[in-house]
Amino acid sequence: MVRRMTYEFCSGLGFDVHSFSDEPATSIRLCGIDIPYEKKLKGHSDADVGLHAITDAIYGAIGAGDIGQHFPPSNDTFKDMDSAVFLEHALSLVRGEKGQLINVDVTLICEEPKIEPYRKFIKERLAALLYLQPRRVNIKATTTEQLGFTGRKEGIAAQAIVSIALPVD
Repeated sequence: MVRRMTYEFCSGLGFDVHSFSDEPATSIRLCGIDIPYEKKLKGHSDADVGLHAITDAIYGAIGAGDIGQHFPPSNDTFKDMDSAVFLEHALSLVRGEKGQLINVDVTLICEEPKIEPYRKFIKERLAALLYLQPRRVNIKATTTEQLGFTGRKEGIAAQAIVSIALPVD
């Protein structure tokens, strides 16, 4: 007799924010791609708010804490690190539980840079990083109608939600 695997579906929510520095730059990294922009995001790693939010969402779905617990900013080993490393660590924990990421939905919150010209590239990059079909990756962008720190163009925020299938023992 073949035993059918039973799964439970878990969701996780992630949020991250980084402010702009006064240092001039030629690009910022969002969701794993470099987007032309004249300001630099402040952060211990590469300050990729999109990947940080997704990573936290994955940790949340499997009950594994948050990115700061796994990669503390007090540890200089992670200084200027590519956030794809953090994401891969979160995915390795999912695989360790024999789970599978089902989909991701990300919202980037900023007045600038404009996300629309890069949406396709972001989606393709996230699909590759997450081992998902592009149709399982959704990218949204919004402003805060010039309200708050993002409205004043002082930084960028991101939120993400993921669904993960985990086998039931």
